[in-house]
Amino acid sequence: MSESGHETTPLLTRLRKWEQYEDRLILLLALVIGAVTGLAVVAFILLTEREGMRLYPAGGASWRHVLFPVFGSLGIGYLLFRYFPDARGSGVPQTKAALYARDGKITLRTVLGKFFCTSATLASGIPLGREGPSVQVGAGIASVLGRRLGLRPEKVKALLPIGAAAAIAAAFNTPLAAVLFALEEVVGDLNAPVMGGVVIASATSWMVLRLMLGNSPLFKVPQYELVHPAEFAVYAVLGVAGGLVSAIFTRLLLGMREWFLGLSKKTLWFQPVAGGLSVGLLGWFVPQVLGVGYGYVGKALNGQMALELMALLVLMKLVTVTISYASGNAGGIFGPALFIGAMLGGCVGTLAHRLFPLHTAMPGAYALVGMGAVFAGIVRAPMTSVLMIFEMTQDYAVIVPLMISNLVSLFIASRLQKRPIYEALAIQDGVHLPSSESRRHRDRRQVMRIMRPPTETLSAQMTLGEAMKQVGSSKVQTWLVADARGVVGVINFANMDRAIDADKTLGDFVNPIDFPHVHADHGLDLALDRMGANQVEILPVVNRANVHQLEGIVTLHDVLVSYGVGQGS
Repeated sequence: MSESGHETTPLLTRLRKWEQYEDRLILLLALVIGAVTGLAVVAFILLTEREGMRLYPAGGASWRHVLFPVFGSLGIGYLLFRYFPDARGSGVPQTKAALYARDGKITLRTVLGKFFCTSATLASGIPLGREGPSVQVGAGIASVLGRRLGLRPEKVKALLPIGAAAAIAAAFNTPLAAVLFALEEVVGDLNAPVMGGVVIASATSWMVLRLMLGNSPLFKVPQYELVHPAEFAVYAVLGVAGGLVSAIFTRLLLGMREWFLGLSKKTLWFQPVAGGLSVGLLGWFVPQVLGVGYGYVGKALNGQMALELMALLVLMKLVTVTISYASGNAGGIFGPALFIGAMLGGCVGTLAHRLFPLHTAMPGAYALVGMGAVFAGIVRAPMTSVLMIFEMTQDYAVIVPLMISNLVSLFIASRLQKRPIYEALAIQDGVHLPSSESRRHRDRRQVMRIMRPPTETLSAQMTLGEAMKQVGSSKVQTWLVADARGVVGVINFANMDRAIDADKTLGDFVNPIDFPHVHADHGLDLALDRMGANQVEILPVVNRANVHQLEGIVTLHDVLVSYGVGQGS
């Protein structure tokens, strides 16, 4: 026993020293990640702006507005399909998927593909943002560095929010909001132990931005002033409008994307052209719809845009942004959310100032608050929104109107669209991210402790009549349904009316996108809740990165036995 103790103690000592070394290395890496990510974002900004100016020079011919978005989306669509499949879309859901479902792995190919494909997409006039892709680039840089240094997966995952914070700090020139976003949205825990590294990386990236591009805010805004306390009611109205627009935006984007995902895989490389074509056709008549449009946001913030044009741009951006994103172009929704919010706020502010000129501020103040309201409604990060706008203005007086509009917008949007946009996008890709609810349900009784190997499944192409014959002699009445993708649903024959058309296939009775399931790290109480809610005795245990990948099953009998109810088999 003493011999064993002499062998174990040095081993434990070495492990503890290595853990301390890793913790110190994380802080050092935060500096490196912040600096490298800051340089990458600066290059991102310069590349997209300079190429955009080259493709769309002042006074350029109108044919450019149609040609470049169409051919740009066509070329980038092929590159994304052929070489960089993980570089499509925003970048925030992909970063969260890497954090929670892929052991922190983001490949160097994805980082390079995201950088260059997004740069070309945005320069061609597609109205998506660069901030979401910057998050994936920053997290990818962190992932590559961590894995190259041989860090454990837990430590590699800890680096991802550090890279994400560095990216947002440089992209928006808002270091404090970047810290809050990384903790509030990416990690989902404001008390996360990675806070020290997140702060260091955010500050470092911000310093790199200032050294390279100077101390220029993203938007130049006039001093905010509250003219009359009655204005708070107008800001509440703006919050309602922001919530409605946020819900419309989210539902429209998710609905279109679901339709595009249902098309043949052979058309995947060609699908982004739908976004380019919509942008080109509308851009022929209204060139302000091209690109992310931060220049026009600046004009709205300074009250230099007409009401009719702002209202038209809200509608046109809703259409072009949702089609561009849903069809598979590379780009984010941060920038479009701010643009739509500024135009919506400008509309509300202009109308309010015309009706009550002595009791309301100029329209630019409402455009500023509208940015925060729509951002909070779409992204569901209200505190990040408040802090971001505050850092942009450096004006404390804007905080109260922002909080009013943001909370109202968040309430309306969450009521009309229950599932946050990033979570819904991940689910459409077959990736189930842990929600705040599932994190609350985690305890020592986890599914992984009692899950069994996968059992026999029924084919989704099998008719109901055939399935009834096959399971008729079995004591088990709950069966898993599978197709070429893997498991797609759960069906309980005991609860089914035998008068239902026997010629229908089992696939007609299940929803392959949203079916009862659990993950291995879920708590048993959550599994029990889902069994009761769906009246089934068996649940599939599926992979977080691929909801159709069956890892095992959990049964009602085993759950009850684990709680000391019933007898073990």
